[in-house]
Amino acid sequence: MGERWKRRKFSAEFRAEAVRRLAQTGNITGLCGELGISHQLLYQWRERVDKERQKGLMSSERRLRMENLELKKALVKRTLEVDFFKTALQKIEALSRSDSGSGETASGKPSGN
Repeated sequence: MGERWKRRKFSAEFRAEAVRRLAQTGNITGLCGELGISHQLLYQWRERVDKERQKGLMSSERRLRMENLELKKALVKRTLEVDFFKTALQKIEALSRSDSGSGETASGKPSGN
């Protein structure tokens, strides 16, 4: 009864492998016996892995949302630029149509002679 539980350190690889095997096995008791760990510890590792995976997904989702927002802003900016240039081109075309002259002088003779 005086035996104390030794706190063992398990590598990240060992924990990841144990959780991977947990997902694949139907015999949890056998797996825990083989690994020399308790059910409770194995479930804690699985919960930690699930939380980290969820955190990573949320981080990826947040990054994608930010990228999407930046792309939408860029699209709005380009759309405004295109509209500006279309309007400017229409005004230039309208001015050139209303201009009746060719831009040349009326006679081919130089003035003052």
